[in-house]
This record gives sequence, structure tokens and C-alpha cells, in this order.
Amino acid sequence: MNRTSAQHVRTAETATTQLKMRPPSLRGRRLILIDIENISGGAIRTLAEARWVQRVLDSTLGLRHQEQVIIGVSKAGAIHVGPVWTSARMVVGTGIDGADHALLDVLNNENVAVRFDEVVLVSGDGIFTKTVATLGGHGVKVTVVAHRTSLAKRLQMAASQTVTFTPRQINLEGAA
Repeated sequence: MNRTSAQHVRTAETATTQLKMRPPSLRGRRLILIDIENISGGAIRTLAEARWVQRVLDSTLGLRHQEQVIIGVSKAGAIHVGPVWTSARMVVGTGIDGADHALLDVLNNENVAVRFDEVVLVSGDGIFTKTVATLGGHGVKVTVVAHRTSLAKRLQMAASQTVTFTPRQINLEGAA
């Protein structure tokens, strides 16, 4: 067995061990991370835009009240997102890719692989590829939800599953 194969076996064994050690209360949990501006096509400038994204994602994901939802948003958009997504946690970023970096901070620093069986990432940005692949290596099912036209190919390959949509259509696909 070469070195790379041995590393993959250890990763799979570690993931299996983590799942067995996880208390029953943490099994079957789904974390939803939303790069809201990626879905809206830009900064959220009105309450109506925030409501539209909420409706689209609710119909696409079937959001449940007990799920943890974290929304990455710019400072300017936070004032409109907060009143609509009242039960979600907002992480605010500034500058180019600020919301992406705020969500990456959650994914990389909050023991997501230990606490959740599934992560739904609502973004097509390639910046998430490495983190999505790492989560998958730890046994976490990662579903990426994005506009068909803005889904990075590397991110699609790293995900366990992708859900793409256009304004009129939702498509469920496996990993490419």
C-alpha cells in the first residue's frame, strides 16, 4: 500500500471512529450555511430580496425549525437579512469575499465534522472546495446548492451531492 492509500484508509477509519463515538443527540444533524449574496446575485438591498432568497431556499431545501442555519452576509446586507431570517445566526464579512471568509471561519474552526452528519453549503464559489473535500474525508455528507451557471466545477467534484437551480428549475445531481 502506497503512502497516499494509507492516508486515505486512516482518514476513513478516523471518520468511522468519530461517527461511532458521537453521542446519539448529535447524530443525524444538518448544518446549513448560506452565502446569501451568492444566491441573490449581489448585496441584499431590501427586505423583499431577503424574503425572496428565503422562499427559494425553503422550497429547495425544506428547511426545518430545529436546524442550525448560518448566513454569511456583508455589513450592508445584514440590516435587511436579520429581520427576515430571525432564527438564523449571521456571520458578517467585509470586502471582497467577506461573507465567504466568515463562513469558512465557521467551517474550519467550529468542529463541524464532529457535530454534524450533513452540511448544506448554499454557494457555488470555488473558495470552499478544499474545506468541502476535507469535510467529506471526515465522513460528513456535503450538499452544495448553487445557481447552475455559478457552480465552480472543483466545488461540484468535491461535494457529495449538488443541487442546482435556475429561476424556473431545480435539479438534483450526484457528485460529478
